[in-house]
Amino acid sequence: MNARAGRIAAYVLLALLGGVVAVAGALVQAGWFPLGLLLAIGGAVALFYGGARLTGTKVGAAAPAGGWMLVVLLLTSTRPEGDFLFGTGLGSYVFLLGGMFAAVMCATLAPSGHLPPAGPADSARPVKER
Repeated sequence: MNARAGRIAAYVLLALLGGVVAVAGALVQAGWFPLGLLLAIGGAVALFYGGARLTGTKVGAAAPAGGWMLVVLLLTSTRPEGDFLFGTGLGSYVFLLGGMFAAVMCATLAPSGHLPPAGPADSARPVKER
């Protein structure tokens, strides 16, 4: 298997893990409020940042964030019977908005691979001279 196929498989796996973390977080955040909320958002942040560090790309953070977002949005929709998983409490909104904020931050702060790493000796020189 070449490197491109391996990276695509990693992105798919990360997106699936994002969906699993979304379901687990939706159940935990309401069940053990407020520590469950912190656990749910912490798990999402760990997955987003871990995906970025694992792959070394911004897509590594965006893939699990996309899976997380898709599953969370599906869980917020009501069914014809009137059932839904998220309540209208403060914890649900913090979980939704906090997870979205974490996804954006992890994708923004992820390494892009375009700049060379700066060591202690290179920190004084501008990037163009390197």
